[in-house]
Amino acid sequence: MIRYYLFLPITLLLILTLPLLFSLFPPHFLSPPPQQLPIPTPTELSDFSLFRRATSPSTSSSTFSRLGTHHNPTLKIAFLFLTNTPLHFSPLWSLFFNTTSSDFYSIYIHADPDTLVPDPGGVFANRFINSHHTERSSATLISASRRLIAEAILDDPLNAFFALISQSCVPIHSFNYVYNTVFDLGTSKSVIPFWNNNKRRNFKSFIEILSNESTLPSRYVSRGENVMMPEVPYDKFRVGSQFFILNKKHALMVLKERKLWRKFKLPCLKIQSCYPEEHYFPTFLDMEDPDGCTRYTVTRVNWTDTVDGHPHLYRPPEVSAELIYTLRESNFSHDYLFARKFSPDCLEPLLDLADSVLFKD
Repeated sequence: MIRYYLFLPITLLLILTLPLLFSLFPPHFLSPPPQQLPIPTPTELSDFSLFRRATSPSTSSSTFSRLGTHHNPTLKIAFLFLTNTPLHFSPLWSLFFNTTSSDFYSIYIHADPDTLVPDPGGVFANRFINSHHTERSSATLISASRRLIAEAILDDPLNAFFALISQSCVPIHSFNYVYNTVFDLGTSKSVIPFWNNNKRRNFKSFIEILSNESTLPSRYVSRGENVMMPEVPYDKFRVGSQFFILNKKHALMVLKERKLWRKFKLPCLKIQSCYPEEHYFPTFLDMEDPDGCTRYTVTRVNWTDTVDGHPHLYRPPEVSAELIYTLRESNFSHDYLFARKFSPDCLEPLLDLADSVLFKD
């Protein structure tokens, strides 16, 4: 009987203190899901001002004026590096660029200002653009991509293609091969100046566009039921690689776009299903110009053992000539030109393969 009277107050005390304990030390299953912050209004206003300048008639006029001063001006590929870490592979990319003249390429770097990415120097020196915070599974990655495109258009009117590159991405062909592939110039071993004043050719963008992926339903409703309607009905919703090469026509189109952006910029309620940067560009371009896209990417990614939404990460023991030859293989019209995802310590073995494999086509 004595034990019973002792037990009762202790039990009552535990019951009364449970709410306090839960508030101080919430169990994992009661933790609220992570929340995304919306893009700050000042950032968005700054972006829209940048995009308006990049797409203004005066910019287009200066482009044609610049072209008119050249008998045969050479159009460029703008390489857009999107990173939140140091550019560990900049020595490899420097070898890639140093095989040709800077008349054929431009470089722009969007580095998350919160991560203090150092300037790699060399061909990358002073190529950083005005950047804003980026966050995985959020529309900030779309904003950063569009920011890079706009800066490249304003910086040089001869930039005709815009290749989005990640910090873990490496080239697996020579620059000449990449340039001639993008501009559809055949397999010449030297770069061929593209422009001909008497014949302007229309080129397709290299962007993956898929409509039958198993994850589409969960990704479509990641912001909530019917939130994407009416601008983006489910049957128009597409997925593709985050990294692409857009021609200038499409680059200008995505900078002018506002309607779809109002939906894709909304924070997601289900973070684990939210990858807006893999949907915005393929959905918009498939709706506006489906025949102007190859519908495949030229950046190879290995999804066979994905972890937490990340693709396979190559480590130094995996780096070999055989791996590079395999990564180049494609079922589409062109070889893969770039590959990801490589760990930073792969730099040395990749440099060892630079002359004999990577840049020997």
